[in-house]
Amino acid sequence: MRTVGTVLVLAVLALGAACSSRKEPAEAAVTRIENELNGIRADAQKYAPDQLQTAETLAGQMKAALDKKDYGSVLGTLPQMNAELRTLHATVDSAKAEAEDLAAAARDEWNDLNASVPPLVEKLQARVNELSKSRKYPKGMDKAKFEEARTGFEALKSEWTEASSEFAAGEAGNAVRKARDAKAKAEELMTQLEVKA
Repeated sequence: MRTVGTVLVLAVLALGAACSSRKEPAEAAVTRIENELNGIRADAQKYAPDQLQTAETLAGQMKAALDKKDYGSVLGTLPQMNAELRTLHATVDSAKAEAEDLAAAARDEWNDLNASVPPLVEKLQARVNELSKSRKYPKGMDKAKFEEARTGFEALKSEWTEASSEFAAGEAGNAVRKARDAKAKAEELMTQLEVKA
């Protein structure tokens, strides 16, 4: 017949065994989660910052529980953490693919704009130079309106230069927006200054 003391000792031993049997899986889970978050963090900060914050908060809670040797809590939170990570990966993958598609479309549009805008700028430059020398302005345009058009042309050149720099820096979307604007201004100036296309 077992004494109460023996039963208590066996209970403590069983509890210790249960704790140690949960310790390794809990430690492995926290390490895996930290590695997974480290691997996706850069993209997640860009494409899914809110979901990243949620996942990192939950991972922090699991790490705190592990530090307190609350292995049951770590393992109990694991299914929720795994679901958060799956959602995070899916959101990042989807947003990244969409961004890549938009960037590809922007690059294609840039190529068209890059082929059409510089020749317009050259024609406008030649016309501005010609009108500056001759001072014979198009019908309905006086010196003040010509100076306004020339100022607009200088702004257009600056905008095109900025667009080219942004494209070279990998900012195709911003570059295309500026290039579209530059093209519209160029076409408007072509009309005002009576430049033949």
